[in-house]
Amino acid sequence: MADLVNTYRAQAEKAQAEADAATLDNVRERNLRAAEAWTLMADRQERTERGRAQREGAAQARAAAAMAD
Repeated sequence: MADLVNTYRAQAEKAQAEADAATLDNVRERNLRAAEAWTLMADRQERTERGRAQREGAAQARAAAAMAD
């Protein structure tokens, strides 16, 4: 899943670079919106991965505690 985050971040950087290089306002704005969207997707994916890891860790801790009893 970390590949998704890296892919999203790379796409955001690409869109930002294209926005920086754009000479037309509408192209610049479109690429800035795209960069923001890619960044939001990367952030969301990171939150999802952290939450999943926490839930899995808690489940493993409960299972270990149950085995110890």
